[in-house]
Amino acid sequence: MAYIFKTLKSWFWWENIWMPANVTWADFEDRDGYTFPKPHQLYACIPFTLVLLIIRFFTEKYVALPLAKALDIKNVRRVKPQPNSVLEAYFRSCTRCPSQSEMLRLAKKCNWTVHLVQKWFKRRRNLEIPMTLQKFKESCWRFIFYLSSSIAGFIFLYDKPWFYDIWQTWVNYPYQSLLPSQYWYYMVEISFYCSLLCTLGVDNKRKDFIAHVIHHLAAIGLMGFSWCANYVRMGTLVMIVHDIADFWLEAAKMFNYARWEKTCNVLFVIFSVTFFITRIILFPLWILHGTLILPLYYSTTPVLAYFLINGQLLALQGLHLYWGNLILDVLKKFIFVEHLKDDRSDEEEEDSLSDIEEERVKNGSKNGCGLRKSCYLNNNTH
Repeated sequence: MAYIFKTLKSWFWWENIWMPANVTWADFEDRDGYTFPKPHQLYACIPFTLVLLIIRFFTEKYVALPLAKALDIKNVRRVKPQPNSVLEAYFRSCTRCPSQSEMLRLAKKCNWTVHLVQKWFKRRRNLEIPMTLQKFKESCWRFIFYLSSSIAGFIFLYDKPWFYDIWQTWVNYPYQSLLPSQYWYYMVEISFYCSLLCTLGVDNKRKDFIAHVIHHLAAIGLMGFSWCANYVRMGTLVMIVHDIADFWLEAAKMFNYARWEKTCNVLFVIFSVTFFITRIILFPLWILHGTLILPLYYSTTPVLAYFLINGQLLALQGLHLYWGNLILDVLKKFIFVEHLKDDRSDEEEEDSLSDIEEERVKNGSKNGCGLRKSCYLNNNTH
């Protein structure tokens, strides 16, 4: 068994996969004041992830919650639907939004009116939507992290040659010592995305949930691969390009939950401009050009790591185009409808079930026919 693991390890770290021609792992051993990234250092992300989860808990409790109270953000009272095993089973196993014919079939099966079934599904869907206060706390935490990481990233990188001239990344490759600031920047960023994966089950779920999962996995994989292959200079550029736009979006969300519409609109426009500059222009022309084209000047035989890293970068660019399309849709509505809305979020549906109808549901289904008649009359008046 030990021999098998040793063989697999030698195959995984085969130099032809990771290293350009005439470069070996021995070139990355610490010597003469040079320090290089080491794969085993990524284990530090495990305790760092736990620390970030603890920091998030206290940030939401002692920063986001008081701020939400100051902005008068409150949870809207929701009415739980009347317990019904038939409708609950259909909701969980089939669909959250049944068709009109299915509504009629379910109404007959439960001996309810179609109107009552519609209201039941509205209330049940509303229970699946996170409370405004929870969404505000989540956005507040992300805003604090993205803002902090953007400031830290700029401080770490502004005086580095590869921050302005990406060619320096490859001309000096690989004999460029790892800086302590790069180590901490990397570990915290990877740990943050690991913490987001840990909280996917409790965080606000939007329509682009799958895109977020792909993004988090691609980000972790990209940072992990770039660390192992000593592409940390490229990795730091990718991180700051992403973080510098995200805190504007989280700030816009926070003011949207607080119903500060004008402030939210201004922040969203700033985010949109920043997003398109950094991810639609700079990312492909500055970073993808540096990872796809410039390495070919250094080596005419790209190694497997070249394809692995660029594959993940291209996947990220695909997500950028997907989100860019969503942002354009929101901006179009903002310009022509003068109302800004995040199309990724579900909206609570109005609950107009009358108290009389609710009382009749609780009392049983003996008067189902009468209820059905009154519902048809009500529907005809709209």
